[in-house]
Amino acid sequence: MYPAHLVAPMSKDLTDFGFEGLTTPEEVNTALDVKEGTALLVVNSVCGCAAAMARPGAKLSLQNGKTPTKVYTVFAGVDKEATERAREFLLPYPPSSPSIALFKDGKLVHFIERHHIEGRPAEAIADNLKQAFDHYC
Repeated sequence: MYPAHLVAPMSKDLTDFGFEGLTTPEEVNTALDVKEGTALLVVNSVCGCAAAMARPGAKLSLQNGKTPTKVYTVFAGVDKEATERAREFLLPYPPSSPSIALFKDGKLVHFIERHHIEGRPAEAIADNLKQAFDHYC
């Protein structure tokens, strides 16, 4: 677990942009166990690919004609129980952080794992998400 004061700026990078931080399993259940609408979930982390690619890509993706109804984030290595609960919604994919998931009507419909984030520019991640938004949102 990382000290909260060290990761606060990394968390604020998304929450200041409008992503709702989910810090408990109950918040995750309320956010993701919704049978209507779309939701984007960013599993945030302290790694460089989260800072340089995942978070910027997720934010850029919201500059699109179609976007998810809600946007959320959990922080791996900080909010352990919330992240574990979120990962149950991401099955059958193995734990991956950072990662980005799109849900529609309570079902996982698009998922970007860490190995699809590493080494790719934020714009490519944003374009991937925008295509998913155009299809599902």
